[in-house]
Amino acid sequence: MRQPLVMGNWKMNGRRSTVETLLKGVIAEISGLSGVEIAVCPPYPYLGLVIERLAANEAVACGAQDVSAYADGAYTGDVSAGMARDVGCRFAIIGHSERRTLFGESDTVVAQKFARALAADLTPVLCVGETAAERDAGRTQEVVLRQLSAVFRECGSGAFERAVVAYEPVWAIGTGRAASPDEAQSVHRYIRDVIAQQSAQAAGRLRILYGGSVKAQNARELFGQDDIDGGLIGGASLVAADFVGICRAACIG
Repeated sequence: MRQPLVMGNWKMNGRRSTVETLLKGVIAEISGLSGVEIAVCPPYPYLGLVIERLAANEAVACGAQDVSAYADGAYTGDVSAGMARDVGCRFAIIGHSERRTLFGESDTVVAQKFARALAADLTPVLCVGETAAERDAGRTQEVVLRQLSAVFRECGSGAFERAVVAYEPVWAIGTGRAASPDEAQSVHRYIRDVIAQQSAQAAGRLRILYGGSVKAQNARELFGQDDIDGGLIGGASLVAADFVGICRAACIG
């Protein structure tokens, strides 16, 4: 059985005091939880602070919200995967829809970032998903296949041996409109089937998260689907009680 993973993506929110308060709340609330892996992804300026606070608490891991497509060098403003790993990150979100849509990251650039994360011994969390227009045109599978295929071209058939995928329909992010459990399960099953064509072993072990207006109220039904292995949580991760409620919904055993 795949251990569920719930990740909080704090995006570009907070200040030092609010980050500390949020982290304290999460740590206090998760006491006694088992059967779920938990990670938080704070803004870059607060990575050191969060990792320092988590040093004595192995129940929560830390991830980066993005990494550079380059290893090191004259790329002012970028942060390399090696730097993120060096300060203590275990995960890196790759190709979040906001990076793709707001910053114009192509599938090729996303695949390069994925490769950099793997090379730095980070676990890449590859985000895939369709816009409302693509969904309405019946192109969901086409879009997801294109996004996955770019990573296979860059990293080979074993690309997902030590990675995570997050399905985040763009039309559901921050809108309050989540995919139904059946809709989400259908896409998650498709993702696993695509990866199984390259490596059945990787597909069986792969954790596929759902992201898009997940709340404590709908998390249990979503996470109860066969191919949904947890969540990539945005807005709800900024309130400790809400985030931990989602983590509880993911607990197994």
